Amino acid sequence: MKPVLLFYCQHSLGIGHLMRSFAMARALGADYRVVFLNGGPLPPGIEPPVGIELINLPALGMGDAHTLVARNSVEDAATLLRHRRDFILACFARLRPAVLLVELFPFGRKKFAGEILPLLKRARANGASRPLVLSSVRDILVSERRDQRHHDNRAAWLCRRYFDAVLVHSDPRFAELEESFRPDLPLGVPLHYTGFVTERAVPPATQPRGSQVLVSAGGGIVGMPLFEAAIAALPYLPPRLVRSLRIVAGPFLPESDWQRLQQRASQQERIELLRSVPDLSLEMARCALSVSQCGYNSTLDILMSGTPALVVPYAAKGENEQSNRALRLANFGLVRMLPPEQLTAARLAEQMQVALGFRPQRMQLMVDGAQQTREIVNAELARHCAAGERVAAADSRTEDEARIWKVAHGA
Repeated sequence: MKPVLLFYCQHSLGIGHLMRSFAMARALGADYRVVFLNGGPLPPGIEPPVGIELINLPALGMGDAHTLVARNSVEDAATLLRHRRDFILACFARLRPAVLLVELFPFGRKKFAGEILPLLKRARANGASRPLVLSSVRDILVSERRDQRHHDNRAAWLCRRYFDAVLVHSDPRFAELEESFRPDLPLGVPLHYTGFVTERAVPPATQPRGSQVLVSAGGGIVGMPLFEAAIAALPYLPPRLVRSLRIVAGPFLPESDWQRLQQRASQQERIELLRSVPDLSLEMARCALSVSQCGYNSTLDILMSGTPALVVPYAAKGENEQSNRALRLANFGLVRMLPPEQLTAARLAEQMQVALGFRPQRMQLMVDGAQQTREIVNAELARHCAAGERVAAADSRTEDEARIWKVAHGA
């Protein structure tokens, strides 16, 4: 019988965390009974990996003011969080997992600490028989919080207190965790770079490219400004350069925005509007140019497709992850970048014309992160079990010594 691996994943804005976690869960399913706690809404058209046990918690996410909001529920977020906490603890008690894998926390997901910390404390209370506890983080973290130093120090302390290792889903040649995470004290637990996690296949080199521009924004929840700017930019682009725009809105684009986008698109020719596509990387490989934001998954789609790309990172107040990733990609010669504060129809059209002549550099990055995660988890679990056996043996010796002392002293 396979040991149980309990995987906690909470996506809030995009779908990058969920897709990355699903890819890892699929690979880990070869060795573990994977039980996947999904804390956000499951996007239409996205199927969980075959063979894992998916548990959809009452969906929570982040609102515009960085507050917790309930998705598809009449109950308030605080009530749902308490219900989720109790349910998660009951799952842990029932499953008694050998491995607990937590996505992003303690480097993020602070708003969900009310359910994650009780889970970590319960795992810790199991003593020598406690599960291996791992944190799973992306390549680049948000690093412009008002209390960034306090946040990083708190995350490092929580790592030392509750976690056995941290898995960073990046190639260190591209980005190291220390570049966006700077606590005053050492992390105190092993740090493993898995490489980037993607299940995208490299499209054939002979894939014909058209004269279409593909516009996308990941899950789409914050993509409307880019979509509107792209539609407004189209009249500036002569048909000989750009035959049409193909806009992939994303499953999380709010319905009101989707309807407005349909109306805007219907007023112009040369626009094809889609909610989602099965393989965005393949769509990129077929187009003349990709215009997108710069989330984790979008970046991998760009790199795997090899298509010329113009990225406009999402950069709301306090959100600098995508900007840092975009700047790094641009410095490596992998993409062209338009800073979000410069996003206007005219400026976007100008940069699209420049990007159509751009030829991206090739960079050999580690992209087998799902399989590397599986190997690292197996190795860490073996070490964890061996350490537990040593602790148990030490405890046994201590008990024997206590009995001998009592006999020797007539106690």
